[in-house]
Amino acid sequence: MIRAFLFDIGNVLLKFDFSIALRKLATQGEVADPVEVMARIDQIKLAYEDGQFDRAAFLRGAFDVLRYRGTEEEFVAAWEDIFVPNEPMVALVEKLHGRFPLYLLSNTSDIHREYVFRRYPFFHRFTAGTYSYEAKASKPGRDIYAIAQRQFGLEPASTFFIDDLLPNIETARALGFHTHHYHHDRHGELLSQLASAGVS
Repeated sequence: MIRAFLFDIGNVLLKFDFSIALRKLATQGEVADPVEVMARIDQIKLAYEDGQFDRAAFLRGAFDVLRYRGTEEEFVAAWEDIFVPNEPMVALVEKLHGRFPLYLLSNTSDIHREYVFRRYPFFHRFTAGTYSYEAKASKPGRDIYAIAQRQFGLEPASTFFIDDLLPNIETARALGFHTHHYHHDRHGELLSQLASAGVS
């Protein structure tokens, strides 16, 4: 029996496109090609999301590798503005809210976590979340799942986990979670699996 839900954020609850931010950042830096912008910033981004350093250090590193000439406020505004709601999933969250505890498990940064809670009210339907930058661990590694289990008292055998990346699903499945490998173009497959699990 399903007693709780654990949701990824990116490309599950919200669709995202980093190229939007990269194009904006390229206009105020010495690196004009958005692909090169991503190549330069990617390692810094991953370390930031893993909690290896804080926002100030991330911004310093990003400004340095991009030779960025804008302000911190302009950079953060560009970095934030990459999301659009996945409306069928938002509707599902509203249906599940009040019937099940809802939790988040996301590889993310404080910039993005703060932004999505500020911008999208449905995130307040979630009881709590485990975020890589706070946990200093990330999916698909097992540690972040164990942290979520301890934080929320989750039993994998009664918890349904939804993520868009197969390696993350494979780890969760190996740990005993109910899982769904999600794609927003196949939302009906998730609803069918939930119905089979007794969640209407």
